[in-house]
Amino acid sequence: MGRLFVVRPTRATCVSLACFVVTILCLVSNAPCQAQLSSTFYNKTCPRALSTIRAAVRTAVSRERRMAASLMRLHFHDCFVQGCDASVLLDDTSSSLGEKSAFQNLGSLRGFEVIDNVKSRVEDVCPGVVSCSDILAVVARDASVAVGGPTWTVKLGRRDSTSASQSLAESNLPGATDDLNDLISLFRSKGLNSKEMVALSGSHTIGQAQCITFRQRIYNETNIDAGFARTRKRRCPSNNGDSNLAALDLVTPNSFDNNYFKNLIQKKGLLTTDQVLFNGGSTDGFVTEYSKDRSAFYRDFALAMIKMGDIDPLTGSSGQIRRNCRVAS
Repeated sequence: MGRLFVVRPTRATCVSLACFVVTILCLVSNAPCQAQLSSTFYNKTCPRALSTIRAAVRTAVSRERRMAASLMRLHFHDCFVQGCDASVLLDDTSSSLGEKSAFQNLGSLRGFEVIDNVKSRVEDVCPGVVSCSDILAVVARDASVAVGGPTWTVKLGRRDSTSASQSLAESNLPGATDDLNDLISLFRSKGLNSKEMVALSGSHTIGQAQCITFRQRIYNETNIDAGFARTRKRRCPSNNGDSNLAALDLVTPNSFDNNYFKNLIQKKGLLTTDQVLFNGGSTDGFVTEYSKDRSAFYRDFALAMIKMGDIDPLTGSSGQIRRNCRVAS
């Protein structure tokens, strides 16, 4: 992030003299050129893509409300490792371990079958056209809308990676006990500032977490409401029950709203990485703002999701368009 690229537009976006000039500049300067993502990328090649994806997501979330959070998490975990390239969807092979085996993902990342279904439906209407990485980006937006969250315009034109890395995932994804400085540094390395980090963390207003990820907090940390800790201990004993689930937002766990931030002010953040956002540090003001102004949270969350979707995409002739999101061809 922060590097200036000369842009080579795709045919779908090159509709003006300005685009033509930029293309000539690329050719003349021999500079590295990166195709530009565009919200209209599939307008001609797959005009039914977005409506097909939206219908499939609505069905999945209506069957299981929790799935909305899982689908949004897939996009986040994809973009933070190798960029938004659908590497998170690749299954392990006999010769390599992918991102699904990373400790931050193993046993907790879910929604792969929903993505398989979405991809199958899109392949039915336009085979070999829409990338799995674009599907992840659109699905995240549609999942937000399905549970009352904000919408945004998704930029498209990403292509899919041919590889995935367990080690990269483990070094590029946050852990459940990271402190504030660790989180700020990690998000900054992806081109996202502290306010964008807080806004994106607001996605924890929906979804659930496993006992193993918050046991340390409810039994050992002091910046936690005593009654909240007691409630959580009922489903998370000190010595077993690692996979037992608890809602990240105890108040409205199935609705995308700003209660997550209100919880943090009351010291009722479930994960350590939640509560560090409001613990006397540099991000307290953002939490306070979003706790009082849901519209501001929705606005900033949408903008941050768009920016996150811009992390190192493969475009042009890079990567591939996978027919099966789990397997590189």
